[in-house]
Amino acid sequence: MIDTDLPPPHSSIPWNSTPPNPIEDSYYLHHGENPSLMLVSQQLNGDNYHTWVRDMSKALSTKNKMGFVNGTLKKPANTSDPKVSAWKRCNDMVLSWLLNSVTKNIASSIPCIDVAADVWKDLQERFSQGNQLRIFKLKKAVSSLTQEQKSVSD
Repeated sequence: MIDTDLPPPHSSIPWNSTPPNPIEDSYYLHHGENPSLMLVSQQLNGDNYHTWVRDMSKALSTKNKMGFVNGTLKKPANTSDPKVSAWKRCNDMVLSWLLNSVTKNIASSIPCIDVAADVWKDLQERFSQGNQLRIFKLKKAVSSLTQEQKSVSD
């Protein structure tokens, strides 16, 4: 009778432990994931940054890839580290997803950046301010409104 509770002699999995879940690994890419995927329903067009970044963050989080855009998962410094190729493969995939999730005009304005976190930061710097200038102008216009020669506040 064979004892099925013991791992095979060549196994690196400790006895009575569960094998690691690949989905929890940031370097894991599901066979259905590919560079042509569009992760969000609306592409970033400049005016919808806050909605886009929320939706894109959720999509990347479900794929365990936020570390590639928020800078917490950096390329291993040691070039002989076996994770370098996995990091590059995942970073390139995330870069493709980012470029697919913005309009063609925005995609063409993104400089040749090879790191997903740098593209994310570039988009944040350009679009997170949103409509601040427009809001300022509207507030100024509202404050100068008059009603029959009287200010609105009178």
